[in-house]
Amino acid sequence: MRNLDLNILRSFVTVVETGGVTRAAGILNLTQSAVSMQLKRLEELLAVEVLHRVGRKSVITPAGEQLLGFAKRMVELNDEAFLRLTDQVHVGVIALGVPTDIVFPHIPKVLKRFNAEFPQVKVQLISSFTAELKDQFSKGEIDIILTTEQELDAGGETLKEAALRWIGAPQGKAWQQRPLPFASCQSCNFRSTSFATLDRAGIAWEDVVATESEVAAEASASADLAVLTRLEGHHPPHLELIEANGQLPDLGTSLVNIYGPHEKTGFAQRLKEIIRVSFWRLK
Repeated sequence: MRNLDLNILRSFVTVVETGGVTRAAGILNLTQSAVSMQLKRLEELLAVEVLHRVGRKSVITPAGEQLLGFAKRMVELNDEAFLRLTDQVHVGVIALGVPTDIVFPHIPKVLKRFNAEFPQVKVQLISSFTAELKDQFSKGEIDIILTTEQELDAGGETLKEAALRWIGAPQGKAWQQRPLPFASCQSCNFRSTSFATLDRAGIAWEDVVATESEVAAEASASADLAVLTRLEGHHPPHLELIEANGQLPDLGTSLVNIYGPHEKTGFAQRLKEIIRVSFWRLK
């Protein structure tokens, strides 16, 4: 009976979770060729193909699916045993700032996974607007922040670029009204973008709900009294994307960026890694 190398299994799991060797190599702090060689050794040992390259992506095979569950459990057990037996159990608090409108669907899963790995580390989730989060981060009040913005500042990393979309009530008619009734949070980065886009398209608009409450803005949209803008993939489940068939202008895209500590070890870095994987997987 031959043994499976835990380092190789860790690389395999990371490639599956990130969708490619390039991203996995960055997280593992290895070269792409080193990760590729590990995967080759794994397939040679098992005499099966576990990953199939399709363009730039690595797609898991049926054999790889069978291996994945075992690999995750083995890596997790290894890490738990190492931490407990070497007294490297992390205890502390880490502040994570996330814009209100992108908390779902990613962040609950991130928090759950991080808690499973570091049960004695408390994550203080701070939900606000990008400008406020960046201000708090610059003052050292928050350890890690996510942002929605058009550009990437020094020291940050772009997790994904997503389309900005019009959303409203299911089967709603508000988007057909002129002037277009719009609900927004006054500190939201998308507010000025939306207004400028409508102006360029020659579409009259009315700011019917100007608030600092996402709940109030969403309530107006749910009642079909207004429309909102949200990043695709992050709109509330009780609202839907508006398919306006050219009657509303394209809003372009926005970046989701992450800023935080740059050390390669520690629980803050691990939280960043989990966030990366979550956003990359759900692109």
